[in-house]
Amino acid sequence: MSFTLAIVGRPNVGKSTLFNRLVGKKLALVDNQPGVTRDLREGEARLGDLRFTVIDTAGLEDTTDDSLQGRMRRLTERAVDMADVCLFMIDARAGITSIDMMFAEILRKRSAHVILAANKSEGSAADAGVLEAYNLGLGEPIRLSAEHGEGLNDLYSVLMPLADDFEEREQESAPETDVEVSEEPENDGAPVPTVAKPLQIAVVGRPNAGKSTLINRILGEDRLLTGPEPGITRDAISVATIWDNTPMRIFDTAGMRKKAKVQDKVEKLSVSDGLRAVKFAEVVVVLLDAAIPFEQQDLRIADLAEREGRAVVLAVNKWDVEEDKQGKLRALKEAFDRLLPQLRGAPLVTVSAKTGRGLDRLQDAILRAHDVWNRRVSTAKLNRWLSGMIEAHPPPAPQGRRIKLRYMTQAKTRPPGFVVMCSQPDKMPESYSRYLVNGLRDDFDMPGTPIRLTMRGQGDRNPYKGRKKSTPSRLRKHLDK
Repeated sequence: MSFTLAIVGRPNVGKSTLFNRLVGKKLALVDNQPGVTRDLREGEARLGDLRFTVIDTAGLEDTTDDSLQGRMRRLTERAVDMADVCLFMIDARAGITSIDMMFAEILRKRSAHVILAANKSEGSAADAGVLEAYNLGLGEPIRLSAEHGEGLNDLYSVLMPLADDFEEREQESAPETDVEVSEEPENDGAPVPTVAKPLQIAVVGRPNAGKSTLINRILGEDRLLTGPEPGITRDAISVATIWDNTPMRIFDTAGMRKKAKVQDKVEKLSVSDGLRAVKFAEVVVVLLDAAIPFEQQDLRIADLAEREGRAVVLAVNKWDVEEDKQGKLRALKEAFDRLLPQLRGAPLVTVSAKTGRGLDRLQDAILRAHDVWNRRVSTAKLNRWLSGMIEAHPPPAPQGRRIKLRYMTQAKTRPPGFVVMCSQPDKMPESYSRYLVNGLRDDFDMPGTPIRLTMRGQGDRNPYKGRKKSTPSRLRKHLDK
């Protein structure tokens, strides 16, 4: 029982609020100012026993040119064409406008199933707007309050027969097959991405670096809103795709400017949404502009991904307009090693989102970084390696007492985390920990990925340490006398 529902309407009628209500999460940005939503956002909705895909769209504008509003309208019209059902929302308190009348006529022509919903209809102030909605010619409007959750039962009653109809059509068109599906063998290495659990990738960077254009090139379609204006993307939009037989979910994030320059409330929400996407990603692609790479904000973004423990890939976009490619590449590698030593060995790939060149190298770098991020080393290999590292460079001896490294084991992956049992862990200098981390990168082929190394003391093995001395029973009797 699966179908697609697109929520459409003028700006600021409550589309994103209803979207969040249906998916049960605050996925879409919501604010009082109109025009917050620009891209198409999909989510898995639940309404009673109904399960369907809901699409949040940008507000419909009376513009058809190549301006930002015109491109947003074309994207919304595309959502109308691909959806099974369109939910046309109006603001019951504002009443019917000429734009509502125009778009109602468009929806009657482009969509087979249109449901009219009068939002913000709580209270008697909305009664006039609900009655006026009959003039749209789309049947009886559903009284909704997306903010308070009112009217969802009526929406369920309208969607239920449509869902049954879609289910019958799917059953009639589904081909009969007797092929048995065998389970895939377990993989001891990095988990293989599947459609159910795709590889999670977040594309981050400064505004106008080409993030949305790059993802559209990977998808092979204009799924995300793009243009020359910086800061077009606001929501962290996730799109599922299969990139050369590898299921992936790619998050397009808003451009991140310096914190001091972010004053607008919506931009603050956009940056927070992007930071949340980084936390949930497995691989973070930091997209740089070839004309101005490794600016201070680029370094902050890359360092953020490393501190969050994500696998990092650096991609330099707009490589097609670079003239001295070899000289520029040498300068990029030198700057990378100097400015981001914490990501030493991470992949650095040159791409062109406009032409598509370098995308095969980018995919290889993403898969390689994901594999390293999931790498596990046996305890026996680690302890043989640790003995060699101690012999080559013994640990320091603070106050004349040599720190003893007894043994080492890997505690976790994603990212790789190691624990070294030692004496005086609080006195281990940071320089020696970096020596061990760099050795792990080089000797176990783990370039670029964040490595967590923890020094832990074994404590005193004397079982009687800390216990009070007990008086022998015979001596206690003698003392009592």
